[in-house]
Amino acid sequence: MPKVTVDMPKELYDDMMTHVGSERKFVNQSDAIRTAVRKLLDQMDEVDRRHGRLKTRRGSR
Repeated sequence: MPKVTVDMPKELYDDMMTHVGSERKFVNQSDAIRTAVRKLLDQMDEVDRRHGRLKTRRGSR
């Protein structure tokens, strides 16, 4: 799995961390970031679909 380094404003980091940890929505930072990226990509796919720009690839979602 590729590793990614991200710089983000402290306010975003602090907000994300309120949702990370045991008994919270995300088990760790990586889980929170992966979930956010998946959601963003799903939203972008929907925008592309509405504008007729979504090209389907074999093996894609």
